[in-house]
Amino acid sequence: MNFLKGEILYIDKPYRWTSFDAVKRLRSVMLRRMGIKKMKVGHAGTLDPLATGVMIIVTGKSTKLIDTLQSGIKEYIATIALGATTPSFDLETEIDATYPTDHITRQQVEEVLKRFTGVIEQVPPAFSACKVDGKRAYKMARKGKEVELKPKVLVIDEIELLEFSQTSIKVRVVCSKGTYIRALARDIGEALGSGGHLTALQRTRVGDVTLDRCMSIDEATDMLNNVEVEMPEEYSA
Repeated sequence: MNFLKGEILYIDKPYRWTSFDAVKRLRSVMLRRMGIKKMKVGHAGTLDPLATGVMIIVTGKSTKLIDTLQSGIKEYIATIALGATTPSFDLETEIDATYPTDHITRQQVEEVLKRFTGVIEQVPPAFSACKVDGKRAYKMARKGKEVELKPKVLVIDEIELLEFSQTSIKVRVVCSKGTYIRALARDIGEALGSGGHLTALQRTRVGDVTLDRCMSIDEATDMLNNVEVEMPEEYSA
């Protein structure tokens, strides 16, 4: 492999790892293998720490492809708890309000999900990397400051109900770049009159890259430690 010329790796990001954690781990192995101190390594599409699944890592000159790679259609499997909300719309923060769920039926959920397919507007979470006056929204939100974000236009191609109970649903979502599944969980909960927050999220596809094509972090580390590494002429002795 020629990391400086450019390689593309498909990773299944671990739970509670940031996207940067995954990049840092693999970049350190590559740098050690090549005996150099600096190289571009990036990723095509951030995943929240509490999410797992498909993450595309690019090296060297292939980092120029990031915009193209992350523009692909994405697919997620999301579990949404009904009857409670959190400020972050997921498990990063504690429950701040509870609501009844006895009125919720499977038919009602399926009807509500139809409202979120097609072109929609979505207000991003305050606990997100969106910028407000040049500052990351999550940094302000974690300090207890009020964050006002403008709605974004998104495309959701499909939402399929996979599992149903009155307190939890699991859905498959196929959507465009920039969709916050946490915000979708919030909006679905509001539409059901019960509140909702994300309790599990797995990204199963980015473009044509599916989860079954991805390596675990440990598998990728082992591969990088054992693969034959090519060096450009300017680095050769």
